[in-house]
Amino acid sequence: MEAYQAVLLGVVEGLTEFLPISSTGHLILTSHIMGIPQDSFTKSFEISIQMGAIMAVLFLYWRRIVKNPQLWKRIIVAFFPTGVLGFLLYKLVKNYLIGNDLVTSLALIGGGLFLLVADRVCSKFCYIRNVEDLPLLRAFAIGVFQALAMVPGVSRSGATIIGGMLMGLNRKAATEFSFLLAIPTMMAATSYDLYKSHHNFQWQEWHLLLLGFVSAFLSALLAVKVFLRFVSSHSFVPFGVYRILVGALYLSIFYL
Repeated sequence: MEAYQAVLLGVVEGLTEFLPISSTGHLILTSHIMGIPQDSFTKSFEISIQMGAIMAVLFLYWRRIVKNPQLWKRIIVAFFPTGVLGFLLYKLVKNYLIGNDLVTSLALIGGGLFLLVADRVCSKFCYIRNVEDLPLLRAFAIGVFQALAMVPGVSRSGATIIGGMLMGLNRKAATEFSFLLAIPTMMAATSYDLYKSHHNFQWQEWHLLLLGFVSAFLSALLAVKVFLRFVSSHSFVPFGVYRILVGALYLSIFYL
């Protein structure tokens, strides 16, 4: 991997981490298009630079997080199923799913269809405007939805937004909860992967990780602000359609 490729992948990560279109899926497909091999370092890189995007959320939301214990209760409850399943299935996901462009493409299409359905349901039945008003049992259910994002292409933000809308959160509240739930989820995933893989990194690879981290942080700052403003007055239909088109286009080029 070259330095410019690390920066480009960081930008892709930052722009897509909080959109319901799968950052991991876009990283895998972008790496494949640029000819970057899906070796152990590339897989760890694609996981680790997510920390840069998470730091952007902390930068924007830290005051609300610190002052609101009711919010943290719901974040912790929702994180629990993902944390447990992620720990148990770590080897399976990293060895057999991450880097699989066929699985990623199919998951993009399937997730796009589910997003369209959830958005239609939300337009009629979503009534919870504040995350703090979400019942704890429903928060746990959203965490179960998030666990589905261990399959690359599903999208962590997409799964939690879909789960949030099906649990009654309106579009803006579901999006904000997805942002906030990313903090413990991605910190845990990144920290655990670095702990398991850091001894395999060469010095120049740490340099690439830093480049990816910084570019992900800066691009995520922009993406979070623009996305939240967008969903305050628009539906998720464009993102569902985009997922389906990207997945179908990739399959038609590389598999048909």
